[in-house]
Amino acid sequence: MLSMSNLSSSGTPMAASPLTRAVLEIDEYASGLGWDRPARLFALVDTAKLRRQEPRLAGQLGLDQDDAGNAQLTPIEQDELPAGTPLDKFLGTVAWPDAVVGCALTVERLMLPPSAEAAVPSGLNDKQLAKWVAGHPERQEVRLTVAVLRDGSRESAVRLRDKDSASEVLTGAGLVPGLADALAATFS
Repeated sequence: MLSMSNLSSSGTPMAASPLTRAVLEIDEYASGLGWDRPARLFALVDTAKLRRQEPRLAGQLGLDQDDAGNAQLTPIEQDELPAGTPLDKFLGTVAWPDAVVGCALTVERLMLPPSAEAAVPSGLNDKQLAKWVAGHPERQEVRLTVAVLRDGSRESAVRLRDKDSASEVLTGAGLVPGLADALAATFS
């Protein structure tokens, strides 16, 4: 179990929502680990509630101080995802206890610009499509960090590998809708 509450989020706008701050904190943590990493799943818990109900755990996570980063949501990394299991199948097995108010996932993918989507050959299966995208000259390696809350709130961060800087991270609630839907389904 890993909390990232002690990581700096100085680049996060003060007006950002707690969910946006949590997504940027997770993105910063993943960035510190480098590229070519497996997907990582995080539980999001209410920091104040965690301090009250689980003071020892909060202490282990560095959240025992009143000002512990002023984080309203604490991301807690879960066990490593099983190797070889497709992400959609794995997420279909996830269920969260009531104490978890949200979850987040960070994953690396290849993306094409919208202009290249029209050139995708028809009739490709998933494996063929992945190979075609991997060989496309306009492909971009990206790290996606997507989070959802039980109440339906969503946030995403997208970091391009060739612009790997905290100031170049794009955020928005609707950037990765399919992955957000899959994460939201873990609360059903």
